Amino acid sequence: MKKNIGSQLALYPMPITVVEAMNGDKPTWTLVAHVGIIGHDRVLVSLAAPHFINGIIKQTRKLSINMVDEGILPEADYAGSVSGSKTDKSELFAYELGDAGAPVITKSPLSLECTVEDIYNTPGFESFICTIDNTYVEEEHLNADGKVNYHTLKPVLFEFPTYEYLKTGDVLGKCLSFKGNTKE
Repeated sequence: MKKNIGSQLALYPMPITVVEAMNGDKPTWTLVAHVGIIGHDRVLVSLAAPHFINGIIKQTRKLSINMVDEGILPEADYAGSVSGSKTDKSELFAYELGDAGAPVITKSPLSLECTVEDIYNTPGFESFICTIDNTYVEEEHLNADGKVNYHTLKPVLFEFPTYEYLKTGDVLGKCLSFKGNTKE
């Protein structure tokens, strides 16, 4: 029997990312787990309204979303533990400017360079609705068809209630392959 535990955000775990924007001639970044797909042509980055990076994103309308794997987890964790208003985080990651002008973390296995199309405000949060200008993937994480291979990429996941980082798991089966194997 299920127990009603109230109105809680229980859609975790989520992949963690580092969101990055250019603050003048220096990059700044923050750790973000509230990133999602809102269509085949849009992604959403939701940040608490007081974040330092929000003002920069609103000004430049450019950002990058950088997938975190175990190799960059310590730096990503630090990026989320200090504010860019008090700490210069520009040296934390090596980066390159993407083709659309957003900074992209060199060691991130997958990065999306985005343009902000709209901002959706809710109490205490600003959600940036973005189009994807470019997707950069380390070649070792592409399959023979040129698609991202998440068997090798292995993004780090974040689970909110316990504030823990998790690894991705095993393959359970192919999507839409369970037809006829369910009780109707």
